[in-house]
Amino acid sequence: MLKNNWTIGVTGAAGFIGSHLCERLLIENFKVIAVDDLSKGSQENIKSIISNKNFLFHKLDITNTKRVQLVFKNVNVIIHLAASKIPRYGGRYSTLITNTKGTENLLNVAKKNKAKFIFISTSDVYGKNPELPFSEKSNLVLGSSEIARWSYAVSKIFDEHLCFGYWEEYKVPFVILRLFGVYGPRQHRSWWGGPQALFINKIITGEEIEIHGNGHQTRTFIYINDVVEAFIKSISSKKANNQIVNIGGTHEISIIELGRLISKLLKKPLKIKKVPYQSFTGKKYEDVRRRIPSIKKAKELLNWEPKVSLTDGLKETISWHLKTK
Repeated sequence: MLKNNWTIGVTGAAGFIGSHLCERLLIENFKVIAVDDLSKGSQENIKSIISNKNFLFHKLDITNTKRVQLVFKNVNVIIHLAASKIPRYGGRYSTLITNTKGTENLLNVAKKNKAKFIFISTSDVYGKNPELPFSEKSNLVLGSSEIARWSYAVSKIFDEHLCFGYWEEYKVPFVILRLFGVYGPRQHRSWWGGPQALFINKIITGEEIEIHGNGHQTRTFIYINDVVEAFIKSISSKKANNQIVNIGGTHEISIIELGRLISKLLKKPLKIKKVPYQSFTGKKYEDVRRRIPSIKKAKELLNWEPKVSLTDGLKETISWHLKTK
């Protein structure tokens, strides 16, 4: 049962996922203290809720220890979304420091407040493990430290261990949610946000789409509403406490087939340019060939599974793009 008098702290609140989460939390009658440094998020994403009496927004860098402690001093639950992502074009240092220092700061707040900590991790931690589907007990197989892209996965794995460490040392309850390919309205219109937003935007404008590698790498995708539902269930679930849980879809599709599906739904041609990974800062880059989750644990612990099909989710996402282009 949700305790609606709780105050929920959300990091990355003005981003794609965070803004949808904040809206849902307010519908559930929670008070929300939201932070974002606006480096990738946008106040446009939260314009519909900025004046809500139960919503308070702060522009804030989560590596700022004192401000994080001050802003979140009264929260009962922290949902930690803010992160630097895969440094395809540089930025390894920023990725590592933002993700590790920021998470440590927030865990310290949770410790002080006796708050529950919901950490948003990533499917990228499974790395190059060839054994599919990935379960939460699967090995995490990363590439060489010479390849910058693995710094993101390394930082998230470190943060996951921090969650376990803070439980062992200070009894801070946590849930780790590993997300697989989230998409939907407000997704950042670049590779930062994911392929759906980039593909939709490029196909609408008739531009060429740069696809990394040969385009045959496969992923599963999940619509934003389904992800937010998993977050809401995680707040109240005791069964999920101190557990890692995969949150994703189970329909596998290649990146190039995703482009073709979006082209079909838009009824516009698809123009593709294949880009070698070596073009990323002129250095080696490794991609993951297949990424498919087992969601058995999510069903058991959260009574959760995705409801929105890829086609239906893409239709909603395309509608948003057409309205906001």
